Amino acid sequence: MAVVTTIITVKRTRRFNFHLTQTSRTARTIASPNVPPETTCYFDIQSCWDEGNFFFFVSSSSLVVLTPLTSFVYHFLKWHLIYMLHLFLAFLYNSRKGKKADSHQFDAFVSYNSQDEDWVYREMLPVLEEEQGWRLCLDHRDFQPGKPIIENITDAIYGSRKTICVISRSYLQSEWCSREIQMASFRLFDEKKDVLILLFLKDIPPQHLSPYHRMRKLLKKCTYLSWSKAEKHAGVFWQNVRKALQTKNDTPENPGKS
Repeated sequence: MAVVTTIITVKRTRRFNFHLTQTSRTARTIASPNVPPETTCYFDIQSCWDEGNFFFFVSSSSLVVLTPLTSFVYHFLKWHLIYMLHLFLAFLYNSRKGKKADSHQFDAFVSYNSQDEDWVYREMLPVLEEEQGWRLCLDHRDFQPGKPIIENITDAIYGSRKTICVISRSYLQSEWCSREIQMASFRLFDEKKDVLILLFLKDIPPQHLSPYHRMRKLLKKCTYLSWSKAEKHAGVFWQNVRKALQTKNDTPENPGKS
């Protein structure tokens, strides 16, 4: 290629009427009207093909390696990556707004799956809101329209003194519910306060909890209540929920919470 560049340069400076043609795969012929065609140089263009083959080999090899690697990450590390992402988002939120003891708009944010909505509105709200007077935050009722869902979740968790997670099999299989409990668990570990209440609607075997959000570890660090075990003694169950919601700042003079 360097020889051709030199010849073309001569053509431009001395205005020679040269023509460059290809007579074979490797030969190039330079001709002029006053000079018989003559093969003046050879170029090995095989190296161009070799470079193209090498690029194709690298691309295909990378694809072969990345495909199973991506599949492995998705199936086995998906929740770890999502967990780390939400920990980071929660850290940014916590750093931006700071920790203010008097900035809580609600007493508790209720995290539940839509399949358990009937139980929440039929059993929980009449007791906790109407009888005991707690201010609860629910997604369908209190989330701000138009705001990204993840921001609504973060605001609800940090804007409430505590978070109540209504655990069921459908809850454990929900992606959004998993994000809510992950965010609440970060706050639990970050603030080192009992800000998370796990309320199990049904007894779930421990082996079913292991893959979900490190639930076993959470059970040792937060309040755990079982509706299935206390359903026949609902009054005692809701009194335990009231005690779990109380903090040192709650006094008997606080209306509806005594």
